[in-house]
Amino acid sequence: MKSVDVVLSNKLKNGGGLKRKKYVQLYGLCAIPLLLVFVFNYIPMFGIFIAFKEYRYDLGILRSKWVGLNNFKVFMMSDDFMRITVNTIVMNFIFIIVGMVCAIILAILLFETRNRKGVKIYQTMMITPNFLSWVVAGYMVYAFLNPDYGFINKLIGLSGHEKIDWYSKPVYWPAILTICSVWKSIGMDSVIYYAALMGIDTELFEAARIDGANKRQEVLHITIPQLLPLITILGILKIGGIFRADFGLFYQTTRNVSALYSVADVMDTYIFRTMRVLGDMSISSAAGVLQSVVGFLCVVITNYIVKKIDPDRALF
Repeated sequence: MKSVDVVLSNKLKNGGGLKRKKYVQLYGLCAIPLLLVFVFNYIPMFGIFIAFKEYRYDLGILRSKWVGLNNFKVFMMSDDFMRITVNTIVMNFIFIIVGMVCAIILAILLFETRNRKGVKIYQTMMITPNFLSWVVAGYMVYAFLNPDYGFINKLIGLSGHEKIDWYSKPVYWPAILTICSVWKSIGMDSVIYYAALMGIDTELFEAARIDGANKRQEVLHITIPQLLPLITILGILKIGGIFRADFGLFYQTTRNVSALYSVADVMDTYIFRTMRVLGDMSISSAAGVLQSVVGFLCVVITNYIVKKIDPDRALF
């Protein structure tokens, strides 16, 4: 019996040693990503102090005068605050709703396509805009909307109507920016939904067909319900960024034309302009911190509401 106990104890010791070696390897693989996260995500957080100081370049962060919440008060009491807040939230809300609906519809259409080789070609074509810089996309938009030589104005001129100076008419830009945002993101978003659709049990569709369901009923009663958990999670994450705007979209596409500020001036363009034109690091830093706090609260509140409705679909 003693010999059996000795053998078992040796096996346990050897097994524990193997587990420790395995964990060491895993920790080693995680070391570099964790180091990068620490260096690029946590160390820069020291700059948050700028939002609470009257920052001066000659004094640096530590020796600049501490002003507490005064920078936040100045920013929130400014004439620009309400405009950029409304623009940021409204435009992001439109992007989220329209973008998700278009991506889901596109993913369902691809899923219903029988030619799988064709699906790969379509996906490649639709993903390509996601990798284009907004600088390139901005020039593409300008080629369409140039007041004199733009493609759209050429068509308008050929039809006998007066050309439109797009860059001085803010009323058109919510729709233009929405189209640009969806065009650039729909491919990558649809791939995520398409991957989720490929994981649906095909027996559900077979049973529905046996019961006499048509394609519309399959989509409404099987496809969309199966996508709801993913839609919920992605929706929570997107709502978390509702107080942030795609800087490239709003700056490069509009070419930073002041006539469009009434609809296209958002938090990120305001922060950039405050730093570059005014050189006020304190106000711009306060605006950035406010963005992060509001984004965090949006995620927590949205997740709490979802958890109350259906705990299984909550993010955490």
